[in-house]
Amino acid sequence: MAEFKSSAIDCGVVEAIQTQAFEVVVIGGGPAGMAAALAAHKAGARVAIVEREQHLGGILRQCIHPGFGLSHFKQELTGPEYAQRFIDQVHATDIALFLDSMVLGIDEASDAPDANDAEAHTVTLMSPAGMLQLTGRVVVLAMGCRERTRSEIKIPGSRPAGVFTAGLAQRYINIENLKPGSRAVILGSGDIGLIMARRCTLEGISVEGVYELMPYANGLRRNVKNCLDDFGIPLHLSTTVTRVIGHDRVEAVEVSQVDERLAPIARTERIVPCDTLLLSVGLIPENELSVAAGVELDPRTRGAVVDQSLQTGVPGIFACGNVLHVHDLADNVTTESERAGATAAAYAMGAGAGAVPDCELTVSPAGIAGYALPGRITAAALTKLNFRVRRPVNAACVRILADGEELFVGKVRAFKPSVMESFPLPAKVIQRALDLGASEIVLSVDPVEEA
Repeated sequence: MAEFKSSAIDCGVVEAIQTQAFEVVVIGGGPAGMAAALAAHKAGARVAIVEREQHLGGILRQCIHPGFGLSHFKQELTGPEYAQRFIDQVHATDIALFLDSMVLGIDEASDAPDANDAEAHTVTLMSPAGMLQLTGRVVVLAMGCRERTRSEIKIPGSRPAGVFTAGLAQRYINIENLKPGSRAVILGSGDIGLIMARRCTLEGISVEGVYELMPYANGLRRNVKNCLDDFGIPLHLSTTVTRVIGHDRVEAVEVSQVDERLAPIARTERIVPCDTLLLSVGLIPENELSVAAGVELDPRTRGAVVDQSLQTGVPGIFACGNVLHVHDLADNVTTESERAGATAAAYAMGAGAGAVPDCELTVSPAGIAGYALPGRITAAALTKLNFRVRRPVNAACVRILADGEELFVGKVRAFKPSVMESFPLPAKVIQRALDLGASEIVLSVDPVEEA
């Protein structure tokens, strides 16, 4: 279904902008976007996917290492294999695809066809065919995340060639067939940094070491073993790069040990010769479009604040995947995004539009919990809480509190920052908080003394 709207451009010439109507518009064609779109389509909604790249698949296209699908497909796949399964499923449906298309903005559209005024949104995009507008009762944000760059962590020194984010180096090697250097230092022990240590070694690039600011590795334990230990690559904890040396090309980096406050310790500096520095220093949800659409962000995750249905504070806008919070496993992205697509379709087809929330409780982290998601609870129903801890601990327990009263205590066990945890919050616990007149539920992860 398409129609044309008149729009005045700067020179005063009126051009026709094609408009197409859907019930669910998904922004992002990676694993989150495809899973959400397929779930919405299965629920009976008319769905469109907008993807800025020329192909579906997102970041998984360059993740040629195995380890994907163990949970969702019950077998080990590479990233491209995992993505291709969803690409094939999308192509087997009538989901509309807008590839090589950049979304310019998301706006409410009171005159949108085939949608109630208060619920409709317009997604404006630039495609190879020109500017288009897609209207939909629901927009699902699935734009993924981006890497922190050198400028965001403020490494001193000169600005030579040879400094890459780990993901960019991965793309150069796995997609472009380019060699980023011959002798590399990797800063940060996130999963992509660990994986690239192995990948560089397999391509004949000498990896001098992986340097980690924290006193523990930030990646999954399996990646520390498979990517570093198995290849004899040293991991230097409580150590960071304090200077980049070189004029036209990186010639060396200076590394220093850090203290408990993560500040470099004087006279621990040493020079490590290299021609390449790879940065694996964290991921940030890609939320510029979200902010422009009026979506509130959680300062801890830098993703949207959502309720248990994964709807943001803007009615009809949902979020899932790494644009919501950074996941450790693609399987977890798929599970979450399928839920987002199903609830988005239900909303678009009338089940949730205009409904009054049963309650309004905020969810806050405490103790060593770094964040808690969802940030809002709007119904007294079983709710899955996701969280990460800020530091590893061998023995801790999850406690749920409201108005200072302890409502639930979990089992004592170990927690690691590299693992995204989930915790089922029973409906009766939420109801108990409401009975107390609370406006907030606190998820606290508290270390306990070992006997």
